[in-house]
Amino acid sequence: MTGAEQRPGPPPSARPSSGRYGWMVGVVALIVVAYISLNTLRTEGPGSTGLQAGEQLLPFAAPLVASDLEGDANVARRANQGEAGNTPACEVTDPRALNICTLQERGPVVLAFLTAGAGKCVRELDAMEEVAARFPQVGFAAVGIKGDRDEFRKLAREHGWSFPLAQDRDGAVANLYAVAICPTVVLAHRGGEVLETALGDQVATPARLAAKVRELVRSRT
Repeated sequence: MTGAEQRPGPPPSARPSSGRYGWMVGVVALIVVAYISLNTLRTEGPGSTGLQAGEQLLPFAAPLVASDLEGDANVARRANQGEAGNTPACEVTDPRALNICTLQERGPVVLAFLTAGAGKCVRELDAMEEVAARFPQVGFAAVGIKGDRDEFRKLAREHGWSFPLAQDRDGAVANLYAVAICPTVVLAHRGGEVLETALGDQVATPARLAAKVRELVRSRT
């Protein structure tokens, strides 16, 4: 020992060390995140690959970008569902909205999802515009996910898209349909039974999309 004065150290803390405490918090946080993610996949959507064959199109009514209707999409399945909607989506009759229930009653449906600014998404809708003219018995429509409404309007005008284009302002429709990548195109029979959800390069060109639509039409004739 030296001759220097030995001063007593600080009293022991009643709390665990910061390292151990931080580790415990991190573990708890991971468990909570994992639980929420699992619960979300089970209750709010069909999975990252979208609706599967044999499932039904999920109801929604969303404002058309070319209209003056404002607001989030209605995704309610029954009355008084709060943020989802006070009126069931299938009962929405406003002509300024794209109602998937009405569309599927008329015939087969091809529903695409668009993210503004994504080149592949835009090419997907260009392909759909070309293919739609060959299949007048099929209802073609698209949903723009979040984004700026004016930008969607501009894209539709510049590219000459004639099919209905709606805006999913808060992403509720995309969540229901588990849209994870673009392009995503849902093909369904009249009445809403899904044939398949086609992703990426499967529908990236007019030829590939036309083959999918041809299969849709033939599978119920």
